[in-house]
Amino acid sequence: MPFIVVDNLVKTFRAGRVRALDGVSLALEPGEAVGIIGPNGAGKTTLFGCLLGFLRPDSGRITIDGRAPDDLAIRALTGYLPERLVMDRWMSGRDFLAYHHALAGRPARDRGAECAAALERVGLEPGAGRKEIRSYSRGMLQRLGLAQALLGEPRLLFLDEPISGVDPGGVLLFRRLLAEQRARGATLLVNSHQLVEVERLCDRVVFVERGRVTSLQTLAVGAAAARGLRVRFTSGATLEPGALEAAARGAGAEVSGLAPPDAHFRVADDASATRLLAALIAAGLPVIEAVAEEGRLERLFTRGGGGEAR
Repeated sequence: MPFIVVDNLVKTFRAGRVRALDGVSLALEPGEAVGIIGPNGAGKTTLFGCLLGFLRPDSGRITIDGRAPDDLAIRALTGYLPERLVMDRWMSGRDFLAYHHALAGRPARDRGAECAAALERVGLEPGAGRKEIRSYSRGMLQRLGLAQALLGEPRLLFLDEPISGVDPGGVLLFRRLLAEQRARGATLLVNSHQLVEVERLCDRVVFVERGRVTSLQTLAVGAAAARGLRVRFTSGATLEPGALEAAARGAGAEVSGLAPPDAHFRVADDASATRLLAALIAAGLPVIEAVAEEGRLERLFTRGGGGEAR
């Protein structure tokens, strides 16, 4: 049975003159990681607000685990990282977490230890936890927001632009933490313009345009989930298909096209791309450039999201 069901959802603003959601229907399974993407003004934030129970739809219905989104039982199993972090800036980071730990109904006896562990988990030092939030950088605020969202290991996580303002080290940390949430069976909904991160994290992606779901794409399906890599060789180099295929096989990649001086490959991840380039160079092939090609989610934008839904 689907964990989240959205049935013909309609939401308007300005006395019905602005139709933000226009008959949205979805069914999401427990343990899925689902990305919600689309152009600005498409209705993504409104959909998130309805799913969280912050907005009441004009018509249609949402159920989460058979209950309404604002049911207290659903609130108890939900973690939320908003895009716009509005915090009590006079509080210390540690006090902020302790406050949310109490709101979540976590045992008071575990509060100190669990809040300290939450800070460490997102890469904030104990000294940072003692500082007032007003002194935090944008990246520190984002880390604190994620620490709050993960308190109590929620079954359902709403993440709105989760890596906004985070430095490269923080991006790697966030990737690992969110992968851990998926591995333990949490359901993740991610609203983001960071398409590469959505592709890395999500099983499926919902493309929203003008208040409607125009495409529902499955990402984690073997070769279809791979990414394109264009490798350029020196002009006039002899590119034997057999040598290219052998190097690709050893790196867990595959050749998808050959148009000298370029060869096109599909790679599963960054590690696969690195192995591929090492194998090509070891085979004596004169590599001069490697460029990631347009991803599947980028193609949704360039084609207006009208691809075939799956």
